[in-house]
Amino acid sequence: MADHKHSQTYTLGLLLSLYLAQGLPAGFITQALPAILRQYHVSLQLIGWSGLLLLPSALKFMWAPLVDHHYSEKVGQSRSWILPSSALAIMILLCVAMFEPTSLVQLKPAIVLFSLLFTLSIIGATQDIATDGLAVRMLGSKARSAGNAIQVTGYRIGLIIGGGVLLIVMDYWSWSAVFFAMIGLIVLNTLPILFFKEPIWLDKAHKKTLQTSAPKKEISLHQLESRFIQFLKRVKFQFGYFWSNTEMRAWLLVLLVFKIADYMSSGMVKPMMVDMGFSLSKIGFWGTILGSLSSLVGAALAAWLMRYMRRVTALVVFNGLQALTTGLYALIAWLYAHEYALQGWELYTANSIEHVAAAMAMVGLLTVAMDYARPQHAGSDFTFQVCAMTILGGIGYLASGYLAHGLGYAGQFGLSAGLGLVLLLPIVWWGRYFKQTHVVL
Repeated sequence: MADHKHSQTYTLGLLLSLYLAQGLPAGFITQALPAILRQYHVSLQLIGWSGLLLLPSALKFMWAPLVDHHYSEKVGQSRSWILPSSALAIMILLCVAMFEPTSLVQLKPAIVLFSLLFTLSIIGATQDIATDGLAVRMLGSKARSAGNAIQVTGYRIGLIIGGGVLLIVMDYWSWSAVFFAMIGLIVLNTLPILFFKEPIWLDKAHKKTLQTSAPKKEISLHQLESRFIQFLKRVKFQFGYFWSNTEMRAWLLVLLVFKIADYMSSGMVKPMMVDMGFSLSKIGFWGTILGSLSSLVGAALAAWLMRYMRRVTALVVFNGLQALTTGLYALIAWLYAHEYALQGWELYTANSIEHVAAAMAMVGLLTVAMDYARPQHAGSDFTFQVCAMTILGGIGYLASGYLAHGLGYAGQFGLSAGLGLVLLLPIVWWGRYFKQTHVVL
């Protein structure tokens, strides 16, 4: 597999820095942007359409094989993609820093901002592929629950800074100053991978030896045709793995429905807070920062519990808890609609509890996803599974604005909670076929 010259502590620290860097712009897109748009009176429907910014995360499996198989041996398999992606992300954020947020009330400026952020999402999705591949290759089976806890932790810290802290400091700093600070943080978090000497993975080194020993010839049209056919066969082999038997088909169904209910609710939490009269700074601190810190607790708790729980049991319990805690939003929205005088702590407590459960559910699923990722196709397999989660989940996000507009917040969150409980059934079905012995070593 790999040249294990680096200690587990060093590996986890490196991954922490990478996922933190990814979480910074993601925090703005998923946490701060909905609140900012609503603060400037953007409609709930348009806020729901901002879910399209998640589309690259759903489709990145399409170019994951490219990231897996094309790179510079000298730079490193993952570093070849992570370093340029970080540089491009900085360039996009420089453009965002020049933006005027008060113009978001108009459709054209909102579309321009969405276009910049969509480009940033494509860059981030590509970096995700390389980072996930590095994580799968460097983490052994026993370290995977800890590795995924680190992933959730780093990403959540990025969300705290890019979402919560950004909302708070926007009351005191200018828009451009906030994003220049974010750029500086991305630079700092890129330094560990910049100075990291990535091992050469044995299967790729062997392949390179075979390639260099073969005589070089001019490529004819027939050879190009043959190579294209071979490429299609590799694609079929790559993604046909997830359709190869009943167990894998059941797992694919779990992936496809995993995020629908969560995305259906998460997109409207911050707009609901704005409509209830909470300021951006309060939403940033109590909603995003406290919620994300709660996620760290959930990630650590899940990593500990999964040492003693079967994979299937963990997924059912963790996802069931997330569905039930989403119902707390529905209760609070119903109380507010019936003129109950909210003190604020009710909503913040519900938000924290839901974040704990959501992080537990994500750690559980990512751990199983790593189990199913074949070492020789680590980045592609893991990326495909993460993408499968996002495809239908994005539809839930897109629908959330229309549901909240038509049903009200109480109806929208109640529907999300009920759907989350129903979607435990695919996990139960998959559990009938899953064997713990299938865990990849």
